[in-house]
Amino acid sequence: MLFFLGSLSGLPFDLFLAAVVGIVLALLIGMTVHEWAHNYVAHLMGDPVPARLGRLTLNPLVHIYWPGFIMVLLIGFGILGTAPIAAHRMRNPRYGYLAAVAAGPFSNLLVAVVAAIIFRIVGFGSLHLFFVLQFIITFNVLLFLFNLLPFSPLDGWSIVYALLPPREAMWWERNRQNSQFIFFALILIGFALPGVSPLGILIGQPMSFITNLLMGF
Repeated sequence: MLFFLGSLSGLPFDLFLAAVVGIVLALLIGMTVHEWAHNYVAHLMGDPVPARLGRLTLNPLVHIYWPGFIMVLLIGFGILGTAPIAAHRMRNPRYGYLAAVAAGPFSNLLVAVVAAIIFRIVGFGSLHLFFVLQFIITFNVLLFLFNLLPFSPLDGWSIVYALLPPREAMWWERNRQNSQFIFFALILIGFALPGVSPLGILIGQPMSFITNLLMGF
């Protein structure tokens, strides 16, 4: 993220400041809504822990995972927040957990849609607001797509697990660690070979399509 800000250093100070504000707001809003959605839907599905731990709030300080948040600011990757939800505490462990897990990424898509509506109404009238809303839209689309990737520990892995029939779900669970190895290998390739990002290839085109569609480009 710092490298990205460095690429914006040629902007006038007020626009550079707007970009910084946009990035921070995008991170905080995306993380907070994502984790709140996990916790709130888990609560609706019968998991008592989110309410017990005070996670049914939109206060970002409740959800933030500071080591991961700082990593995102420094290197562009990390765990932004956490949600203490569990399938076995829900009334319907399979579909309750599916709903709670899916709520996270789809809440980010909803944030992107709302920000895009504001963008279309007022965004072009202010270059500063344009920057802020653009970052909020782009980052929330990124969170939506990234978390749907079917690798553990991402939400997409759990969504696939909940949707699979019992026999296939057992195989999926047995290979959870292999999925993690593949995921982290893809991340390392992206760091080792900056021009070749497997994860970027997987989500780059869908991200551009959704972002441009929402912003009307």
